Amino acid sequence: MPVGELADRIGITPANPAVLKNGRAKAVRFARLSALCEVLECQPGDLLRWEAEDTAGR
Repeated sequence: MPVGELADRIGITPANPAVLKNGRAKAVRFARLSALCEVLECQPGDLLRWEAEDTAGR
């Protein structure tokens, strides 16, 4: 599904799904995650991935 169509279907600008897709999002609202899952017919775990923080620089 094109990013523009996805954005239209969940009611956001096309820039927002691009930020999520490219891994630049700092946070995702549960309502947005729910809308994404409904449109894409998936579960949150299909969209999210956990990565450990790099704590070496702290």
